[in-house]
Amino acid sequence: MSCGKRINRITLFKIPDEENRKKLLEIYRGMPEKAVKDGKPYILSVSAGEAFPDDRAKGFTIAVVSVFASEEDMVYYDDQCAAHAELKAFARTVHQGAMMVYFESIFD
Repeated sequence: MSCGKRINRITLFKIPDEENRKKLLEIYRGMPEKAVKDGKPYILSVSAGEAFPDDRAKGFTIAVVSVFASEEDMVYYDDQCAAHAELKAFARTVHQGAMMVYFESIFD
């Protein structure tokens, strides 16, 4: 699927506790600088926040959009990035459900 286009990744979490939501968002706040590959930041952008209360949210309370230059960078993020490993270690202890999808935008 990937032909050199940017990868947009959407991650959703169900985290009922407000303090844990705030902590996860603080971890995400540092991700653009803390996540490095070959000694340099490699995530193009991160947008994260609490979801507005809405029946369509299906209980998800945190939404994150991360943009990578390539699918290879996203795979690195999942499998080798120390900063993301720390984020995942915390998230696993507090979420009651998570979902992730990624795609190439038709507008890029």
